[in-house]
Amino acid sequence: MSRRVGLLLVLLILTACGGQAATSPPPTSGSPAATATSDGAANLPPTAAPSPTIAPPVATSVPGAAPNLDDWAAVEQAALGQTVNWYLWGGSESINTFVDTFYGAALKERYGITLNRTPLADTVDAVNQVLSEKEAGQEVGAIDLIWINGENFLSLKQADMLYPGWARKLPNSALVDWDNPAVNVDFGEPVDDMESPWSSAQFQFIYDSARTQPGALPRSYADLKAWACSHQGRFTYIAPGPGAFQGTRFVKQALYEISGGADQWAGPFNQALWDEWSPRLWAYFNELKPCLWREGATYPKDENELHSLFANSEVDFSITQAIAGAGPLIQEGLVPETARAFVFDDNMIGDFNYVAIPANAPNKAAALVLANLMLDPELQAAQILPENGFGLGFGIDVTRVQDPAAAQKLAAAADQLGSSATPPVQLAAALRGDITAEYQNLIEQGWEKNVLQK
Repeated sequence: MSRRVGLLLVLLILTACGGQAATSPPPTSGSPAATATSDGAANLPPTAAPSPTIAPPVATSVPGAAPNLDDWAAVEQAALGQTVNWYLWGGSESINTFVDTFYGAALKERYGITLNRTPLADTVDAVNQVLSEKEAGQEVGAIDLIWINGENFLSLKQADMLYPGWARKLPNSALVDWDNPAVNVDFGEPVDDMESPWSSAQFQFIYDSARTQPGALPRSYADLKAWACSHQGRFTYIAPGPGAFQGTRFVKQALYEISGGADQWAGPFNQALWDEWSPRLWAYFNELKPCLWREGATYPKDENELHSLFANSEVDFSITQAIAGAGPLIQEGLVPETARAFVFDDNMIGDFNYVAIPANAPNKAAALVLANLMLDPELQAAQILPENGFGLGFGIDVTRVQDPAAAQKLAAAADQLGSSATPPVQLAAALRGDITAEYQNLIEQGWEKNVLQK
C-alpha cells in the first residue's frame, strides 16, 4: 500500500472528530486566536467548479424572507445577487485574507453572491447587536451569518434569535458526522440544527524528539504524574483561569480520566457529580505539584510562556491545538525544529466551531449558500493548511466523501502537514468533547483555592 493511500485511510478514521480555534473561538470569549503560518509555499486558492452563467443580479426575495429549505435550487436562485453580511472575529489578517480569497471569490464566481466580511473585536459584539435589534423590534436586522460557538451561541439560542431547522438541510451537511457529540453538542448545549460546523481543533502536547523518544512519552494522566515525579522539575502547565482556557482544558481532561470517563460529564450541569469527583481532582494536582517546574510555586500564564520554557529546555513539554501540530510553531521559531505533537490515549478535548444565522437575518438564502460552501471538501482541504492562513481542523467527516477527486485533495492536504503533526488516527482515538460552561468557573476557582493557594 502506498504511503498516500495509507495516509488517506488514517485520515478517514480521523474526522469523526475533526478537532477546538491557532484555536477555534475560545470557550468563554468566542474570539479565536490568530493562526500561525507554517513552512511551504502558500497554496493557490482551490480551482472553482465550472461557474454557471450569472445573470445580472435581480431582487429575488423579500429581505428577511426564509427560503424553502427543501428546494436547494430555489435557495440558490433566491441568493443570486444578494450580499451576505458575515460577522466574524477580525483579529487575524491571515484568517481575513483566507476568508476573502477562498470564500469571497467562490461565492461571486459560482453563485453571484457578494461577501461582506465584517470584522469584530469580539464575537459578543455581534450577539449584542442581534439582541439590541430584538429589543428594538427590528424584524430585519443587519447580520446574516456569525462565526460562533459556546456561550455566544447559547445567548442567542436562549433569546430565540437563531434561525432554526437549517443546518442539516444543507446539501454538504451529509458530510458532517451529526451523531458525534463533539459536533451536535456545543459546550454542553445541543446544537439543535441552529448552527453548522466550520472547523475544529484538539488539545495536544508537544515534545522534542531530540530529547525524548516516542516510547517514553506518557499516554495518560496517571503516566504523566509518574513521569513528572521521575523527571523532577521538567513539567508544568498553564494556570487555569480567565483568558487561559488551555490550562482549564488541561484540568478538565484530568477530571475525565480520574472520574472514569468523559461520557458522564456530557449534558446539563450535575452538582452531585462535581461534588463527588472534584476532591479527587484536587488531590491529583496536589500530588503532582511538588514534581513540577519550580515545585508548582508559579505557572506559565499562557501558551507563549510555556513555549518559551520548552524552547529553552527548562521543561520537556508544551501544548498546541493546531491540526498541524508543532509545525506552525517551528515555522515561527517558537519551538525547536525537532518538536513533534502527540496525545494521550484518551480524554483529549476537541471541539468544533460553527456559523449561525440570526433569526432576523436579511439575506438568509445567501447565508445558507455560504454555510454550505464552507463544508465543500475542496475548501475543507484548504483550511487545514497553515500556509493558507487558517490552519484549523476539518468540520466534516471525510469518510463520508464519496467523490474520489475530493477525497484525494483531503488526503493530499493531510500529507502536507508532515511529521510534526499528531498522526490523525491518534487524534481520532483520543477525542472527547468539552463540557457545559458551569464547570468552567468551578474548575478555575477551585484550582486556585485548592491547588495554587495550598
